[in-house]
Amino acid sequence: MYVSQVKLRVRYAETDRMGYCYYGNYAAYFEVARVEALRGLGITYRSLEDSGILLPVLDFQVKYLKPAYYDDELVIKTTISEMPSARIRFTYETFNINEERLNFAETTLVFVNTTANKPVKAPEELINALKTHLSNE
Repeated sequence: MYVSQVKLRVRYAETDRMGYCYYGNYAAYFEVARVEALRGLGITYRSLEDSGILLPVLDFQVKYLKPAYYDDELVIKTTISEMPSARIRFTYETFNINEERLNFAETTLVFVNTTANKPVKAPEELINALKTHLSNE
């Protein structure tokens, strides 16, 4: 299993009238976490796009347990637990500074060739980068 962590701070503009971090912000937070998880493997979104591969989201699920508030520092743990094919699944857990789990989520993305606009297999570079993390499973 490959696990990455990223820290984010809730900005004032991201809170609602109740003072909670607005639930819709988590999709953007998870995108940051996903991009940094891939970067940790040596893969950037830019390099994927430059090579003719896009990664649209196929599915997004989230379960909220506790709110985050303005100026809270959040830690988002991102996990890739299975080898991607034409799809890649990321799971996320968000924690506050007290290590309380605030939510958990999952996204599934599809590797799409920009020329043909069709799904393609995950790039070999990504498969090779994940082999050391997933081969012991």
